[in-house]
Amino acid sequence: MTVDEVSTLAETIRREVAKAVVGQDETLALMLVALFAGGHILLEGPPGTAKTLLAQSFARAVGLDYGRIQFTPDLMPGDIIGANLFNFQTSSFTLTRGPIFTELLLADEINRTPPKTQAALLEAMQERQVTIDGESLALSPRFMVVATQNPIEQQGVYPLPEAQLDRFLFKQRVDYPSADEERRIIAAHGARTAAMDPAEWGVERCADAGAIEAALATVSAVRLVDEVIDYIVALVRATRTSGEIESGASPRAGAMLAGAARARAALDGRDFVIPDDVKALAPALLRHRLILSPAAEISGRSIEEAVAAIIAQIEVPR
Repeated sequence: MTVDEVSTLAETIRREVAKAVVGQDETLALMLVALFAGGHILLEGPPGTAKTLLAQSFARAVGLDYGRIQFTPDLMPGDIIGANLFNFQTSSFTLTRGPIFTELLLADEINRTPPKTQAALLEAMQERQVTIDGESLALSPRFMVVATQNPIEQQGVYPLPEAQLDRFLFKQRVDYPSADEERRIIAAHGARTAAMDPAEWGVERCADAGAIEAALATVSAVRLVDEVIDYIVALVRATRTSGEIESGASPRAGAMLAGAARARAALDGRDFVIPDDVKALAPALLRHRLILSPAAEISGRSIEEAVAAIIAQIEVPR
């Protein structure tokens, strides 16, 4: 598959998802980058902004098996990954696989479950495998987590630990639609009372496992020149020396940023990365990895402002 074919495939996926989801173009673009970079994405936004419908439509369009877990305070790790259950008929243990054995997993309201249960996703997100009673079981190489969380409610939530946040390639803030988009949503969806199903909106499958694997191979071959590598290193290291940041980004963040930039270049039909790829993706990749210093918090600075200041101060290679 050539980069032009990757770009064409991405555009087809966008058109299919747009049949069910109005707007959310930036979020969909980041989901495509995450898919072709082999990463995961965390969507943060108020209820009713189509996060679940977007994940369902995306999974259908790209031909991935879809699974959903509604995270609640009483959810246990075994409810996610599965367990060996004793079968009294055969007097032996039988493996019962959990809902994590899918390709695109929607982790809905992930911050509503305790850290012990959140941690059940760590191995799966990093190594695409789970361990049950000492046995490692492989997940699909296309395994992708789309997690959601509600930033409004603060009661009964468990903020994700830094180690788990670092496993997400992007954190995207899903905002309310524009007035025109909201009018189109109400006009299209207002008459529907049944549960939203992408198939009802005509969303068709336009990719399969072979196409996704071919696209991933094409992305991995996108050129990354030394000047762009130096730019990524400078950005990541600047987060550790900024007076506004208490805890900066890890080397893993730099490696992920390089992979994401490769994917964005291929989606644009290029076989080489340009600095603008890095600059465009840096906010979504860094915002959940940085912790503001106490002085910055007291002065009323936001993490968005701190990230923008770091990006602005690093010279872009020409």
